[in-house]
Amino acid sequence: MKEQLTIALTKGRILRETLPLLARAGIEPLDDLATSRKLVFATSRAGVRLVVIRGSDVPTYVRHGAADMGVVGKDILLEHGAEGLYEPLDLGIARCRLMTAGPVGWRNTGERIRVATKFVNITRRHFARQGVHADVIKLYGAMELAPLMNLADLIVDIVDTGNTLRANGMEPLEEIAAISSRLVVNKAAMRSRCAIIQRVIDDLAAAVVQG
Repeated sequence: MKEQLTIALTKGRILRETLPLLARAGIEPLDDLATSRKLVFATSRAGVRLVVIRGSDVPTYVRHGAADMGVVGKDILLEHGAEGLYEPLDLGIARCRLMTAGPVGWRNTGERIRVATKFVNITRRHFARQGVHADVIKLYGAMELAPLMNLADLIVDIVDTGNTLRANGMEPLEEIAAISSRLVVNKAAMRSRCAIIQRVIDDLAAAVVQG
């Protein structure tokens, strides 16, 4: 049996919004995550440690048992799948929307369209459900540039305020999914270490209610 319970956290905005929840659940890192060069962090709860990694890597670490639990955006789970994972809790943080967007006034003329996104699997499923022929172009950032440069007709991306879209002559068109951060748990760990994992789940659920 492992001595440590390992929780994988997602860098960036999700981390900033996760730390207060963890603190209310009695789990605080003993080092400043913003300044420390460490990769693994002991916490105020005995037997619980944290690792901070890219969001897209969190499901992989948890699925393969390198971490017992993790915090990750629902968009990552929808894109890459949740095989081998339980998803017991919606933490209700880092809320946003996954949407299609295009130039202001754009209308589908019924022809084949080009869609730029980093969410390739979600995008293909979405347009297939609608019966729309879409060529999906994978990009890793600056999605709004693709229609401006005639690389794509539409984009699929995370939308928070919509300010970046408006600044580039674009508008949100259709919501594909409401996104928030989720707690995920390795299925094998949940069976073998149920008591300690369930306690963390319960404490985080109470922290969500408090927040």
